[in-house]
Amino acid sequence: MSASDHGPIGIFGGTFDPIHYGHLRPALELRDQLALSEVRFIPASIPPHRGKPSASAQQRLAMLRLALQGIEGMTVDERELSRDGPSYMADTLRSLRSDVGTRPLVLLLGLDAFLGLTTWHDWRSIIELAHIAVATRPGWASENLQEHRELTQLWREHLCEDAMQLHRTSAGRIVMVEVTPLAISATAIRAQLRQGRSPRFLLPDPVLDYIERNRLY
Repeated sequence: MSASDHGPIGIFGGTFDPIHYGHLRPALELRDQLALSEVRFIPASIPPHRGKPSASAQQRLAMLRLALQGIEGMTVDERELSRDGPSYMADTLRSLRSDVGTRPLVLLLGLDAFLGLTTWHDWRSIIELAHIAVATRPGWASENLQEHRELTQLWREHLCEDAMQLHRTSAGRIVMVEVTPLAISATAIRAQLRQGRSPRFLLPDPVLDYIERNRLY
C-alpha cells in the first residue's frame, strides 16, 4: 500500500447536470493545494436543496465518467445513486467513514454552498465526520460570514491556517482555499442548449458530444 493510500480523500458532491469546468477546475486546484490523494465526485440521486435534475441519474453518471476519464486522482463514487431517499451529505459521510476508518475525509465546498451549510440536514455532524475545504474567490473576507451567526461560530472554532493539519486528523478542521474563479453554471449551459447555442469550452468535449448525441436538455 503506497503512502497515497493513507492520504486525505476529497469529497465533491453535486447533481452534475451536467458536469462542467466550473466543477473540474476547482476540484483540481483543491486536490493539488491540499495534497489530496484523490477526489471522489459523488452525484446526488435526489438533491435535497434543488429540483429534480433534468438528466437521469445514469446520464449524469455517464457524463461524469467521460469528464474524469484519464484524470489522475479523480474518481466517481456511486453510493448516493444506490440509496433511497434524499441524498443527504451527512449520511454519505457516515457511509464513507465506515469504509475508510480514520482516514481523513475532506468535504469540498464552494463558498455559496458553505454559506448555506446550516440549512443542510444534520449539518452539525458534518464537521465531526470530515474536514471542510471551502473554495473561495479572490478578495473573500471573513466579513462575508457576519450574517450567519451559527456558521461564524463553527468557522471560528474549527478554522486552521495550515492545510497539512488535514493530513494529521480524520475530521474537524475548516480551511479556506483561494481558487481560480470560473463563472460557469449548469443552469446557464442547459439554457444555452435549449436556445440552440453552443456551450463548447464550458465543459469537456466528450460531455458535450454525449449531450448532443443523446439530445439532452
